[in-house]
Order: sequence, then structure tokens, then C-alpha cells
Amino acid sequence: MEERRSSSPPPRRKATTGEWLLAFPESVVRGYRRKIGRAERAFNAVSVFLLVLFAMGWSWSIARARSAGDSGVSPATASITSALTDGSAPSVAYLTDAALSALVAPALGESGKLRVSIQPSGAPIAPILGDSLPSGTVATFSSGAGPESTATNTAPRRPGIWNLALKVGNAMKPLGDFSVITLRPAAEKKGGRLGLYYIGNWPAARKGQRGVNYAPPSGFIEVTQQNQNTQLSEHFRLKDFLPHDQANVWPKYVVVDMKMIDKDELVLEELRKLGINPAGVRVMSGFRTPQYNAGGGDPRGRAALSRHMYGDANDIFIDNDGNGQMDDLNHDGRVNIADAKVIQDAVNRVERAHPSLIGGCGIYSGTSAHGPFTHIDTRGYPARWIGTGDS
Repeated sequence: MEERRSSSPPPRRKATTGEWLLAFPESVVRGYRRKIGRAERAFNAVSVFLLVLFAMGWSWSIARARSAGDSGVSPATASITSALTDGSAPSVAYLTDAALSALVAPALGESGKLRVSIQPSGAPIAPILGDSLPSGTVATFSSGAGPESTATNTAPRRPGIWNLALKVGNAMKPLGDFSVITLRPAAEKKGGRLGLYYIGNWPAARKGQRGVNYAPPSGFIEVTQQNQNTQLSEHFRLKDFLPHDQANVWPKYVVVDMKMIDKDELVLEELRKLGINPAGVRVMSGFRTPQYNAGGGDPRGRAALSRHMYGDANDIFIDNDGNGQMDDLNHDGRVNIADAKVIQDAVNRVERAHPSLIGGCGIYSGTSAHGPFTHIDTRGYPARWIGTGDS
């Protein structure tokens, strides 16, 4: 009797991970090509598998944070995640332009137009890049004085203006037109001077109205003939804030609060919305040393503790026709204090939208020495006034 055979196929053995990875076919390329062995194909397959696994893990951790009630992720984290899950992303995905822009966003201010971060020498750079700096990243700084880099991610210990780049392994990416300024410590001031530049001395530290701090500056920006054109923001340069004395003495030393520059940029944006070209902004008076505040220029109307001495005040006007005075901003055919009021109205709108930038704003009529202008500061509480002379 003939033996009866089963028609069902034999049971299939489950493939191992190694067999699955080696099953990837060799790609067919016309013409000459180097023969790729099984070991190399296995290595390539494992690399792809690990990259996908890493991207999935990153995305899962973000989803878990959100489900736990987190308000969201930082723009830098979102940008990095997008790069990791993009099949066309480079191997060091977080060094893409988009990711770097997200990392530096906290330092660009509420206006998004700041171009420098001012730091004490040797201070951590966390305030510049927030908490989103990828592990293993090294900050590298360069200037005309030479490069500096540190694995602890601190600002250079030498005072100066530094270009910043991030390095991970062999990948290096500069942060575009963004710079870090490190300060010369105020403790180096001797007899009211830093080098040949006479600064004077601040009154003893005290608390002013509504808790405003009147502590002397802890450090100064060193301004040279070579770096004076450094852009602090889209519309303002370092030299815009120099006192109007000691013209032939270099280097000079100034104090500039970037919070004030941020507010200025938001005010200019409000003026732009009115059809006023912000490119014509001019700083009539920026930082003042104590000695200049007391006797330089026209001291009438100056406060003994002027916010100009603390780097968070400036007097501005708009001069698009280049005649050195305020333009007719309200188009009434005259140039007077009403045009300074146009800028003050913009300040009021900015402070309503950005309470962290609240401060003083005074409007001034013209004199024989200058046209009308608007004083803006970030003292921390609202103050409004009408003045004459200087602020």
C-alpha cells in the first residue's frame, strides 16, 4: 500500500536578528562599483536600525513629557526632533541651521532682533542657549585675540567680542551673526580710570523708588576702533552708545543693558507698522559715565542718578532725511515735541504687550543744540514726563 504524504509545508523557523539584517539586498549600480561584503552590509544595516531606534526613543520621551502635563517642549528640542526624524537629515542633526536658530532664540530677546549676549568673563553660557544644549557639545569662541574653547561651556575669561560656534565630535557650526561680549571687571578700575579712559565713580549702591537697583556696574564693555561697529541688534551698533567725550582715547568702556536694546527694537517695529522707516533711528545719548553725566555736554535737566549711568536708558529720534534732527513723524508739517510723542505712544503699546520691559519714557522739545527726542529706559516701573534740555 502506498504511503500517504501530507500536502502541508514544513513549519517555518523564525529568522534571527542577524539573518534579518543580512537579508538586505545589495543595491545595483551600473558601471564599476566596489563589491560590498556581507559584514559591511550588516554594519550599514545595524547603523540604520540604531538611528531609527534613537529617533523613536527621542519622540517617545517627548510624547511622555506632554502626557505627564508638561506645557510643551522648547523650540530647540522640537527642531532637533524634527531633524532626527527627517530621513534626509545629516548625521549630527542638531547642528542644522534650524536647530541652532532654536537654541539661540532665548538670547535674541522678545523682539527676536538682538545679536549679542553680554556675559561676565568665565560665566556659564546657559543664559545664552538655555537648557537645550545637546550633551557633549563644546562651545568654541574666536576673535582677533585668538580662539578659546572649553568643555565646561563658559564664556571666555578674556574681555572681548567673540564669535560663537558649537562643536560635537568633528562637526562644527558657527552661530551666524550672533556674538558673545565678555566684560572687563569693574574691579580693574583705578582712580576712576580704566587705562587712559576716565570713567569716574558711581555713588554707593542703594535701592531707589520701587526697588530700582542703583548698584555700580560690575563690568564694562571694552570698545576699540576695530570693534565699535559691532551690531548689538538689527538697528543698533556698539558705538551708538559711547559718551560724547574723550574722542581720541581708546579703548573706551561702556555699560549697555540688552533689555533696553530689546525694547528699542520693539518700539521701532511699532513705528514701522505706522509707515515710519526705522532705519533712520539715531541715539542722541546712550551710556554716560558718572563724570560725563555730571558735566559733559549740556547737563541741564539730568538726574544725579540718571539711568544713563546704569546702561539701561537712551535718548532716540528718527532722522530718515539725514538732517541730524527728528523727522515730521505725525505729518503735520512741523517738527516739535508732538513727533517725540509719536515714539512715546509706540513705547506705551510695547509696554502693554511686554510687561517685563516696563520703564520710563520722557518726551523733550528741541533746543538750539538739538531737535526733539524721546527718552526710553527699562527701570522696572512706568514713568512718564515732559522735559526740556537733556534727559
